[in-house]
Parts: sequence; C-alpha cells; structure tokens
Amino acid sequence: MPSLISIRHPLAASHEQRSSLNRLPVPEFEETLERHGLGQLETGTIEVLQVNVGKLCNQTCAHCHVDAGPDRTENMTRETAEKVVELLRRYPIPTLDITGGAPELSPNFRWLVKQATSLGRHVIDRCNLTVLLIGSQNDLVDFLSEHGVEVIASLPSFRKTGTDAQRGDGVFDKSMEALRKLNAAGYGRKDGLVLSLVHNPVGAFLPGNQASLEKDYKRELASRHGIVFNNLYTITNMPISRYLEFLERSGNLERYMELLVGSFNPAAAESVMCRSYISVGWDGTLYDCDFNQMLEMPVGFGAPRTLSGLLESSDGLERKVVTARHCYGCTAGAGSSCAGAVEE
Repeated sequence: MPSLISIRHPLAASHEQRSSLNRLPVPEFEETLERHGLGQLETGTIEVLQVNVGKLCNQTCAHCHVDAGPDRTENMTRETAEKVVELLRRYPIPTLDITGGAPELSPNFRWLVKQATSLGRHVIDRCNLTVLLIGSQNDLVDFLSEHGVEVIASLPSFRKTGTDAQRGDGVFDKSMEALRKLNAAGYGRKDGLVLSLVHNPVGAFLPGNQASLEKDYKRELASRHGIVFNNLYTITNMPISRYLEFLERSGNLERYMELLVGSFNPAAAESVMCRSYISVGWDGTLYDCDFNQMLEMPVGFGAPRTLSGLLESSDGLERKVVTARHCYGCTAGAGSSCAGAVEE
C-alpha cells in the first residue's frame, strides 16, 4: 500500500490546504472568471443532491480528496439522513448521489436508498468496488440491483500497476472480482443496470480524452478480464487533501497549478457541476460541491448553511457559488465533474 500522510484534525488540515494554494504565484480564480467575462458563478436548476454519509472506508487511497480510511469515525446520523429525505420530498431534485468514504458502510446507506427510490428518485452509489467483497456486504450487489441503483466505481487505470499505485496493492485484482459480480447481476450490460467507471490520472497531469479512454477501457477490460460497463468518466485530480500533499512532497504543486490555470476553459467554467449540484456533509452542513466540503468551505452569500436552515427557509435552492483556487481543477481542459468531462 502506498505511503500515506497521517490524518489530521479536519479544520486544521483544510486551513493548511487553502494556505498552501494561496501562497502560489497564480491568479485568484475569481479574477480569471472576470477576465473571461463570466462573473460570479450562480446555480441554475438543481439536478443532483450529493450526500457524503461519512468518511469511514475499507481503503486508504493515495489521492483520496476525502481523507477517508478505516479509522475515520465521522458518520451521518439517522436524524440528518431524515432531513436529506425531507429535502427530496420538498424539492423535485431528480438524483440522489451517495458518496463517502465507502458509503455502503454507513448504517443509513440502505435506508437512504430505499427512501429515495420510493420517492421515485434516481440513486447513485459512489463505490470503491472492493467494499462489495467484504463479508458483511455479501448481499450488497443484490440490494443495489433490486433498487435499480446506478453504480459509479473508481478504477484509475485498466492496468494493474496504475490502479494499485493509487489505491493500494491488490486493489486491481479485487476490483476485477467485484466488477464480475456486478456484471453477473446485470450491471453494465445493454438495457441493464448502469455501471460507470471513473478514471483519474496517477500522476500530476490532466486526464486524456474521455471518449478515447472509454474505448481503451472497454477494449482492455473485455479482452483481458471479460468485463463490460456502460460509461467511463474522467476526473481531474483536485489539488486538495492527500493529492495536494503528494504534489507538495514531489515538488509538483506549483507546476501542476500552472498547468490547471494555463488550461482554463471558459466553456467548462460555464458548465461546472456546482451550478446544478448541492452537496451535504455527513453532519448536515451544506456546500456547493464535494471539494468545497473537504476544504470546510460551506455555502455562502447568505444562503442557509445547514440542512435544518434550508428546510426552515423559504428562499429555495438558488445561490451564488463559493469559489477559490482549487476550482481551477474543474475548469481545466475539457472540464471535470463527478459525471466526468463537461465538454467533449
């Protein structure tokens, strides 16, 4: 398993990360938006409610922006989960995107799935694949398929060396075993349950063309492992958390940030996911995106900062978006979101 940082107090860690980025000789993100005539980002129609149910995970990945791991104790309570469901009842948000940690390890994961699907919502499970092989999760694939849950699974590379370098020794082989279980249940097959994979680069560079990489993944996984899937999403590594520390240790932070700034794409900036997402932390705090959540940067500009506050408010879901230098990661090249590139 790769050598990893020790987990620090989240508030101290997020402050250190913002300070590291602020010391770099690159323009503020807001200045770049203004230079391109874009102005302050604002939300449109909210299409996705993304909920982080906790930081407990059976893996400890080198590039994890959540700092998740087996020793994390942060977990969403049933009371907060009930407020998530109440938000879905009150607003016609079509998709519930559940993430973690390994979200399946949360005691409220299955309850949330059942409640959301009973309300007619599409549910996404952000899965690390190896969790499907844990003894206590033997029936998880059946549960997911029974409720029509879309599985979006991380697989940094279709090669063993690339995946294991980022996610830990042996993770690739376990991921192949888990993908076969999903395929056997109907996932990834034509007219079946949706199975999408996520690629993010192992090194300090931008992901390649999403469509080309999808062809490569489908060819290699089918020919070498007999595995099929529906979609490949490419995601740029965000300069936060463990990946930020990797950049600092390897001396690549300034160069990587210059790459992101130099690759700024105005069209991608207009389509960033924070304009159609709202993110909920495990404790009920509201954020513009999952990355802001990990930097302890809640929604701002007077918008309600908690689920309770939002449910008590009559203002609706519209808001201005809180941005900072890490946002260059979502606007570089073809852009990046939890649903992959935002521009072909």
